[in-house]
Amino acid sequence: MTPEHRRRVRAIYAAADAAVAAAGPRCDASGRCCRFKEYGHTLFVSQLEADVLLDAAPPFSGPVTPDYCPFQVDNLCTAREPRPLGCRVYFCDPSYQETGQTISEMYLRQLKDLADELGVGWRYEPLHVFLNEHMAGREGDFEPEAQARDAGTTPRLRFGLKVTLPVRRELPVIPSE
Repeated sequence: MTPEHRRRVRAIYAAADAAVAAAGPRCDASGRCCRFKEYGHTLFVSQLEADVLLDAAPPFSGPVTPDYCPFQVDNLCTAREPRPLGCRVYFCDPSYQETGQTISEMYLRQLKDLADELGVGWRYEPLHVFLNEHMAGREGDFEPEAQARDAGTTPRLRFGLKVTLPVRRELPVIPSE
């Protein structure tokens, strides 16, 4: 990732931060946002976001699980400045949920448009996938489509959420008697 690409991602983050600040959601500093399994959510990030995060995040140990964020220490984020969009827009405040979804979709679209403009492709995976790849030194050679095909599924991106659908297979024709 070039410094200019990084600057453009951070500009999108700054605009999202301003939109969140204007909405004024309450944060109880409970740390629920980072304990994914416990609270039933998954943090998805794009390749652009992962690159910005990994360029500036503090060291972390692994392997990283989908259960929690390795950057959370004592209910606080140790990677606050380079944190991804999902971290910036997620708040537990019940009165903010609809607004948060709107903000998320708006700035996720801007990240996708930036990826298209830069010709870097759009990859959107759970955070732990990128972190484990980084730790393994395999940045850039991960093939989610091939892994999904081998597992009999097809990755699909719809409305900012990644869902995995079964691969359509031909059923054998059984002659009738």
